[in-house]
Amino acid sequence: MGILTGGGYRSVPNYRCLNESTPLGGVIGDSSSASSLTMARVLGLHRYPQISYFSTSSLLSDRTRFPSFFRTVPSDTFQSRGLAQLVSFFGWTWVGLIAEDTDYGQEGIQATKLEILKSGACVAFTGYILTSRLDRNAPLLSKLISQSNASAVVVFSSGSNLLPVVEELLKQNITGKTWIASESWSTSALVAKEKYWTVLQGTIGFALHSGQIPGFRDFLNATNPKKTPDDIYLKEFWEGNFGCKWETPGAILPNSTKKCTGQESLGNTFSSVMVLRVIYSVYIAVYSLAWALHNILNHRLKACPVPLEKCQEPSPFRPWEVLFILHAMKSVHFTTSDDKEIYFDMNGNLPAVYDIVNWQMSAQGVVQQIKVGSYNDSNREGNKFTLNIRAIQWTRGQTKKSTFIRLFCAYIFNMAMMFLSVLDSVDCFRCPWDQWPNVQQTECLLKAIEFLSFEEPLGATLVATSITSSTIPFAILGLFIHYKTTPIVRANNYFLSCLLLLSLSLCFLSSLILIGYPQPEKCLLRQVAFGMVFSLCVSCVLAKTITVLIAFKATKPDSSLRKWSGSKLGYTVIICCVFIQLCFCITWLSSSPPFPQNDVSQPEVIITSCNEGSPTAFWCMLGYLALLASISFVLAFLARQLPDSFNEAKFITFSMLAFLSVWVSFIPAYLSTRGKYSVAMEIFAILSSSWALVICIFVPKCYIILCRPELNTKESLMGRGKK
Repeated sequence: MGILTGGGYRSVPNYRCLNESTPLGGVIGDSSSASSLTMARVLGLHRYPQISYFSTSSLLSDRTRFPSFFRTVPSDTFQSRGLAQLVSFFGWTWVGLIAEDTDYGQEGIQATKLEILKSGACVAFTGYILTSRLDRNAPLLSKLISQSNASAVVVFSSGSNLLPVVEELLKQNITGKTWIASESWSTSALVAKEKYWTVLQGTIGFALHSGQIPGFRDFLNATNPKKTPDDIYLKEFWEGNFGCKWETPGAILPNSTKKCTGQESLGNTFSSVMVLRVIYSVYIAVYSLAWALHNILNHRLKACPVPLEKCQEPSPFRPWEVLFILHAMKSVHFTTSDDKEIYFDMNGNLPAVYDIVNWQMSAQGVVQQIKVGSYNDSNREGNKFTLNIRAIQWTRGQTKKSTFIRLFCAYIFNMAMMFLSVLDSVDCFRCPWDQWPNVQQTECLLKAIEFLSFEEPLGATLVATSITSSTIPFAILGLFIHYKTTPIVRANNYFLSCLLLLSLSLCFLSSLILIGYPQPEKCLLRQVAFGMVFSLCVSCVLAKTITVLIAFKATKPDSSLRKWSGSKLGYTVIICCVFIQLCFCITWLSSSPPFPQNDVSQPEVIITSCNEGSPTAFWCMLGYLALLASISFVLAFLARQLPDSFNEAKFITFSMLAFLSVWVSFIPAYLSTRGKYSVAMEIFAILSSSWALVICIFVPKCYIILCRPELNTKESLMGRGKK
């Protein structure tokens, strides 16, 4: 922030505190993706262009979060796609995957795995280099590699994190694998040593594109700290590169210390500027920003309102011109001296071009990364690979692609997909999601679709039971209407009883919407319909319970409950309880509605069902019903000691106890089943709980009305009919 606002002890956003300082035109850097992400968040707020020369994270391509970020290396997205295409190009159909457990490794290997599976190849194993452990999980990884018959292994890691794994492979003498390297270790000097040659022989992988930097060799030859004694960074670099120490006044160096003389030559150290890939990326980044600034100056000259000579005088650009620089960066388009076109796409990325390098041993016993081709992702027509196949050296000195052993895919029952291998063929392809291989593995067969249908015996039985059961409450309702003037019907709140019977009939019928093919409309309505009709049903029971309780409490002369007696209280309770459930269901449907889904994890069938969208919402809906039933149970239990003749509370107590028992038993049964059997389990719970209410609340009344009419009198109900 000090650079952006002018420095000082305090940063003031959007203000320049030091007039004499030159406004910032852009930033070159950083190298690591983690640092670049942090910088890009701040620089993006001020729209300062940032050009990274080594940050490859795919997150940085998000233009919404990082509007002013550019880079001169390809995103890992392109590398993952390219490595998968390299696997397909060479015909590897059975490969292993290894990655370090960082964002770089995990994002890269997951994207590569997806692309490999899309191409029809098979993944033998996926292992991770654990950076939190000193051994980097090397023993387990070496065992995983040795036990697999996959001859090709893709590795997404840095050289430093891969080194312990290579050491362990060397210790266990695990050889004969072809290693496919990501750009982070394909040119690493840490592992490219003669010591590891038996393990890593024939490695092939992606490397950052290299190019010629005009005059750079001469610059290296002329560079010397003695010519620029004030350059502390050059001295530090010199000591690290040549393993020597500069003598400083007053300091005494041990005799064993190698002293820097200044006669060392950087030109000899970097014998080939083609391998200076990161420096070439920096070179492109600097030139890109320079071209943007050059375009700004040209724009100034064209818009010069004063004599041209006046505008040609050097002057710093103004702070508000930063937006012009950002716009100029987006439109940068130039050609380098080695005929490479430089321009940025809409996400701030250059055209994705990689060098393909092959590890070979020179006559002097030095491991070299020889460029054998290139990969250009922007090539939309024809092959994206340009490869010199004859120049590639595989393990054990193989030089021809045709001699590479290509494995067959196994017949794998995987939780996500099925694979088909064709005998006597080098091709392996995956069956479509709705098919599975036959026993001979020669063709793909359509999977059966499983759901609870009306035609199958289980579905037909449940349909018949639901429809038959729904007629019982209607029959009782007709009986109540016919005997509505009798004391037993009037004493138990005639209108609430009728409403409860109607809701019970709807409860039985609500199970029908669960049967049949899970269409989108059904998925939206089935749980909501169930929740609403049961809310109405249980609300009626709660209203009856409260009415019974208040009816007896209000009989006392000094009772304050007299004003709450009457039918209005029951209707208010029902409306409030149902309205709460309605609001809850509307929120559920608007935020995370249910939808149809296909479960293809089973080998021979596709289980078609409704995904509830939000499991939390589904269980909360059931929880609300349980809350209403629990309140009814508690109130009815408290009213159980009221006079027997009028007391409906004991029947409600038993009905709510049975109701809660059914749904408590439903939870583990529902969670332990899947597909049509979970639907059948829910229907069984609906029917059982509805029958519990019918039997406990209404059967005793129907018995008196039909079989003991002598008890259906006011005297009998008041207790005066007994001798």
